[in-house]
Amino acid sequence: MTRLRVARLTGTKSIDRVAVANRNNCIAISKSFLALIVVFSLLTTPLWATPSSWLGTIVYADRARFATGQASVGATIFSGDRLSTEQSGGVQVRAGAARFLLHGASMATFSQEDTTPAATLALGTATFSTANSKAFALHVASAVIRPSSDRPTIGQVTVLSPKELIVKSTRGSLSIAVEDDVREIPEGAAYRVVLDPSAADPQGPRGVGTKGYGGPPRKPAKDKFIWYAVGAAGAITVWAVHEALESPDRP
Repeated sequence: MTRLRVARLTGTKSIDRVAVANRNNCIAISKSFLALIVVFSLLTTPLWATPSSWLGTIVYADRARFATGQASVGATIFSGDRLSTEQSGGVQVRAGAARFLLHGASMATFSQEDTTPAATLALGTATFSTANSKAFALHVASAVIRPSSDRPTIGQVTVLSPKELIVKSTRGSLSIAVEDDVREIPEGAAYRVVLDPSAADPQGPRGVGTKGYGGPPRKPAKDKFIWYAVGAAGAITVWAVHEALESPDRP
Protein backbone atom coordinates (compact mmCIF):
# COMPACT_ATOMS: atom_id res chain seq x y z
CA MET A 1 0.00 0.00 0.00
CA THR A 2 2.81 2.39 0.86
CA ARG A 3 4.55 1.80 -2.46
CA LEU A 4 1.33 2.30 -4.41
CA ARG A 5 0.63 5.55 -2.57
CA VAL A 6 4.17 6.82 -3.29
CA ALA A 7 3.75 5.90 -6.95
CA ARG A 8 0.47 7.77 -7.11
CA LEU A 9 2.03 10.82 -5.51
CA THR A 10 4.96 10.67 -7.89
CA GLY A 11 2.60 10.42 -10.86
CA THR A 12 0.63 13.44 -9.65
CA LYS A 13 3.77 15.52 -9.31
CA SER A 14 4.84 14.54 -12.83
CA ILE A 15 1.46 15.62 -14.21
CA ASP A 16 1.74 18.95 -12.37
CA ARG A 17 5.22 19.52 -13.82
CA VAL A 18 3.93 18.84 -17.34
CA ALA A 19 1.01 21.24 -16.83
CA VAL A 20 3.30 23.97 -15.55
CA ALA A 21 5.68 23.42 -18.47
CA ASN A 22 2.82 23.61 -20.96
CA ARG A 23 1.54 26.80 -19.33
CA ASN A 24 5.00 28.37 -19.51
CA ASN A 25 5.31 27.39 -23.16
CA CYS A 26 1.95 29.00 -23.96
CA ILE A 27 2.97 32.21 -22.22
CA ALA A 28 6.29 32.26 -24.09
CA ILE A 29 4.55 31.68 -27.43
CA SER A 30 2.03 34.45 -26.68
CA LYS A 31 4.82 36.88 -25.81
CA SER A 32 6.69 36.02 -29.00
CA PHE A 33 3.52 36.48 -31.07
CA LEU A 34 2.84 39.88 -29.50
CA ALA A 35 6.45 40.90 -30.11
CA LEU A 36 6.13 39.96 -33.78
CA ILE A 37 2.95 42.04 -34.09
CA VAL A 38 4.68 45.07 -32.57
CA VAL A 39 7.73 44.69 -34.83
CA PHE A 40 5.53 44.26 -37.92
CA SER A 41 3.55 47.38 -37.01
CA LEU A 42 6.71 49.43 -36.59
CA LEU A 43 8.07 48.24 -39.93
CA THR A 44 4.91 48.77 -41.97
CA THR A 45 3.54 52.01 -40.50
CA PRO A 46 6.10 54.25 -42.33
CA LEU A 47 5.32 52.48 -45.60
CA TRP A 48 1.62 53.14 -45.22
CA ALA A 49 2.16 56.76 -44.16
CA THR A 50 4.69 57.69 -46.86
CA PRO A 51 2.40 57.93 -49.96
CA SER A 52 0.24 60.61 -48.31
CA SER A 53 3.13 63.06 -47.95
CA TRP A 54 5.89 61.97 -50.32
CA LEU A 55 5.62 63.77 -53.67
CA GLY A 56 8.84 63.45 -55.62
CA THR A 57 12.61 63.71 -55.87
CA ILE A 58 14.96 66.49 -56.93
CA VAL A 59 16.82 65.41 -60.07
CA TYR A 60 18.60 68.71 -60.78
CA ALA A 61 19.52 71.61 -58.53
CA ASP A 62 21.61 74.72 -59.14
CA ARG A 63 21.54 77.58 -56.62
CA ALA A 64 18.25 76.33 -55.24
CA ARG A 65 17.07 76.22 -51.66
CA PHE A 66 14.52 74.59 -49.42
CA ALA A 67 12.91 76.84 -46.83
CA THR A 68 15.44 75.48 -44.33
CA GLY A 69 18.59 74.83 -46.36
CA GLN A 70 20.31 74.06 -49.64
CA ALA A 71 18.48 71.85 -52.15
CA SER A 72 20.48 68.98 -53.62
CA VAL A 73 20.00 66.17 -56.13
CA GLY A 74 18.37 63.13 -54.59
CA ALA A 75 16.50 65.05 -51.89
CA THR A 76 12.90 63.97 -51.30
CA ILE A 77 10.05 66.45 -51.72
CA PHE A 78 7.16 66.25 -49.26
CA SER A 79 3.86 68.08 -49.12
CA GLY A 80 4.48 71.50 -47.59
CA ASP A 81 8.08 71.82 -48.81
CA ARG A 82 9.00 75.16 -50.38
CA LEU A 83 11.67 75.55 -53.06
CA SER A 84 13.22 78.79 -54.26
CA THR A 85 15.94 79.68 -56.74
CA GLU A 86 18.44 82.46 -57.18
CA GLN A 87 18.39 84.72 -60.22
CA SER A 88 20.48 82.33 -62.33
CA GLY A 89 19.50 79.13 -60.56
CA GLY A 90 17.05 76.33 -61.27
CA VAL A 91 15.66 73.14 -59.77
CA GLN A 92 13.87 70.19 -61.35
CA VAL A 93 11.59 67.75 -59.52
CA ARG A 94 10.38 64.36 -60.72
CA ALA A 95 6.92 63.62 -59.29
CA GLY A 96 5.41 60.42 -60.61
CA ALA A 97 4.16 60.99 -64.16
CA ALA A 98 5.18 64.67 -64.12
CA ARG A 99 8.29 66.83 -64.23
CA PHE A 100 8.40 70.28 -62.66
CA LEU A 101 11.09 72.87 -63.40
CA LEU A 102 11.41 76.02 -61.32
CA HIS A 103 13.32 78.71 -63.21
CA GLY A 104 15.57 81.41 -61.78
CA ALA A 105 14.27 83.90 -59.19
CA SER A 106 11.19 81.77 -58.54
CA MET A 107 9.48 80.17 -55.56
CA ALA A 108 6.91 77.37 -55.23
CA THR A 109 5.36 75.31 -52.43
CA PHE A 110 4.41 71.68 -52.99
CA SER A 111 1.19 69.98 -51.94
CA GLN A 112 -1.00 67.01 -52.83
CA GLU A 113 -4.59 66.92 -54.08
CA ASP A 114 -5.90 63.43 -53.40
CA THR A 115 -3.40 61.44 -55.47
CA THR A 116 -2.25 64.34 -57.66
CA PRO A 117 1.04 66.15 -56.96
CA ALA A 118 0.61 69.92 -57.01
CA ALA A 119 2.56 73.12 -56.48
CA THR A 120 1.68 76.75 -55.79
CA LEU A 121 3.82 79.23 -57.73
CA ALA A 122 4.29 82.38 -55.65
CA LEU A 123 6.70 84.21 -57.94
CA GLY A 124 8.79 83.70 -61.06
CA THR A 125 8.33 81.05 -63.75
CA ALA A 126 7.69 77.31 -63.72
CA THR A 127 7.49 74.71 -66.49
CA PHE A 128 5.85 71.31 -66.16
CA SER A 129 5.46 68.28 -68.40
CA THR A 130 2.93 65.51 -67.82
CA ALA A 131 1.90 62.13 -69.19
CA ASN A 132 -1.79 62.34 -68.26
CA SER A 133 -4.47 64.75 -67.07
CA LYS A 134 -4.09 63.82 -63.40
CA ALA A 135 -0.31 63.92 -63.24
CA PHE A 136 0.12 67.46 -61.91
CA ALA A 137 -1.68 70.71 -61.01
CA LEU A 138 -0.14 74.18 -60.72
CA HIS A 139 -1.78 76.87 -58.59
CA VAL A 140 -1.28 80.62 -58.91
CA ALA A 141 -3.45 82.56 -56.46
CA SER A 142 -7.03 81.42 -57.21
CA ALA A 143 -6.19 79.88 -60.60
CA VAL A 144 -5.45 76.19 -61.18
CA ILE A 145 -3.60 75.12 -64.34
CA ARG A 146 -3.43 71.47 -65.34
CA PRO A 147 -3.31 69.32 -68.51
CA SER A 148 -6.73 68.92 -70.08
CA SER A 149 -6.08 65.50 -71.66
CA ASP A 150 -4.02 62.35 -71.24
CA ARG A 151 -1.70 63.37 -74.06
CA PRO A 152 1.88 64.35 -73.17
CA THR A 153 1.61 68.03 -72.23
CA ILE A 154 4.09 70.84 -71.66
CA GLY A 155 3.02 74.10 -70.05
CA GLN A 156 4.70 77.16 -68.61
CA VAL A 157 3.37 79.75 -66.17
CA THR A 158 4.90 83.12 -65.26
CA VAL A 159 3.64 85.24 -62.38
CA LEU A 160 3.52 88.92 -63.37
CA SER A 161 1.79 90.17 -60.23
CA PRO A 162 -0.39 88.69 -57.46
CA LYS A 163 -3.39 88.75 -59.84
CA GLU A 164 -1.82 88.52 -63.27
CA LEU A 165 0.03 85.72 -65.04
CA ILE A 166 1.09 84.39 -68.43
CA VAL A 167 0.11 80.82 -69.33
CA LYS A 168 1.64 79.05 -72.34
CA SER A 169 1.10 75.63 -73.85
CA THR A 170 3.66 74.23 -76.29
CA ARG A 171 2.46 70.65 -76.34
CA GLY A 172 -1.05 69.40 -75.66
CA SER A 173 -3.74 71.65 -74.22
CA LEU A 174 -4.07 73.16 -70.76
CA SER A 175 -7.08 73.76 -68.57
CA ILE A 176 -7.23 76.91 -66.44
CA ALA A 177 -9.90 77.18 -63.76
CA VAL A 178 -10.90 79.80 -61.23
CA GLU A 179 -13.68 78.27 -59.15
CA ASP A 180 -16.39 77.23 -61.68
CA ASP A 181 -14.98 79.30 -64.55
CA VAL A 182 -12.99 76.77 -66.61
CA ARG A 183 -11.42 77.38 -70.02
CA GLU A 184 -8.98 75.61 -72.31
CA ILE A 185 -5.70 76.88 -73.70
CA PRO A 186 -4.99 75.05 -76.97
CA GLU A 187 -1.60 73.77 -78.01
CA GLY A 188 0.66 76.55 -79.26
CA ALA A 189 -1.28 79.37 -77.55
CA ALA A 190 -0.29 81.84 -74.85
CA TYR A 191 -2.58 84.02 -72.73
CA ARG A 192 -2.22 86.84 -70.27
CA VAL A 193 -4.68 86.09 -67.46
CA VAL A 194 -6.09 88.71 -65.10
CA LEU A 195 -7.68 87.28 -61.95
CA ASP A 196 -9.53 90.43 -60.88
CA PRO A 197 -11.78 91.46 -63.81
CA SER A 198 -13.29 94.42 -61.94
CA ALA A 199 -9.86 96.07 -61.71
CA ALA A 200 -8.79 95.32 -65.29
CA ASP A 201 -9.28 97.03 -68.62
CA PRO A 202 -12.16 94.96 -70.10
CA GLN A 203 -11.04 95.64 -73.67
CA GLY A 204 -7.45 94.48 -73.23
CA PRO A 205 -4.76 95.29 -75.81
CA ARG A 206 -5.99 96.88 -79.02
CA GLY A 207 -7.05 94.33 -81.61
CA VAL A 208 -6.90 91.39 -79.23
CA GLY A 209 -9.99 89.57 -77.97
CA THR A 210 -10.20 87.91 -74.62
CA LYS A 211 -11.24 84.50 -75.84
CA GLY A 212 -9.45 82.69 -78.60
CA TYR A 213 -7.99 85.01 -81.20
CA GLY A 214 -9.80 88.25 -81.96
CA GLY A 215 -13.09 87.28 -80.31
CA PRO A 216 -15.28 89.71 -78.34
CA PRO A 217 -14.18 90.68 -74.83
CA ARG A 218 -15.67 88.60 -72.05
CA LYS A 219 -17.93 90.20 -69.47
CA PRO A 220 -16.15 90.61 -66.14
CA ALA A 221 -19.46 90.60 -64.25
CA LYS A 222 -19.99 86.93 -65.12
CA ASP A 223 -16.41 85.69 -65.26
CA LYS A 224 -13.95 84.88 -62.52
CA PHE A 225 -11.08 86.03 -64.75
CA ILE A 226 -10.39 87.58 -68.12
CA TRP A 227 -7.68 86.64 -70.57
CA TYR A 228 -5.97 88.10 -73.62
CA ALA A 229 -4.28 86.10 -76.35
CA VAL A 230 -0.65 87.18 -76.56
CA GLY A 231 0.52 85.07 -79.50
CA ALA A 232 1.83 81.59 -80.11
CA ALA A 233 4.00 79.91 -77.52
CA GLY A 234 7.42 78.98 -78.81
CA ALA A 235 9.67 76.25 -77.52
CA ILE A 236 9.85 76.60 -73.76
CA THR A 237 13.00 74.68 -72.84
CA VAL A 238 15.08 71.88 -74.25
CA TRP A 239 14.51 70.10 -70.93
CA ALA A 240 10.72 70.15 -71.22
CA VAL A 241 10.69 68.89 -74.79
CA HIS A 242 13.14 66.11 -73.92
CA GLU A 243 11.12 65.05 -70.89
CA ALA A 244 7.87 64.95 -72.83
CA LEU A 245 9.39 62.86 -75.61
CA GLU A 246 10.90 60.46 -73.08
CA SER A 247 7.52 60.15 -71.27
CA PRO A 248 7.26 61.67 -67.79
CA ASP A 249 6.09 58.41 -66.22
CA ARG A 250 9.37 56.74 -67.07
CA PRO A 251 11.30 55.88 -63.85
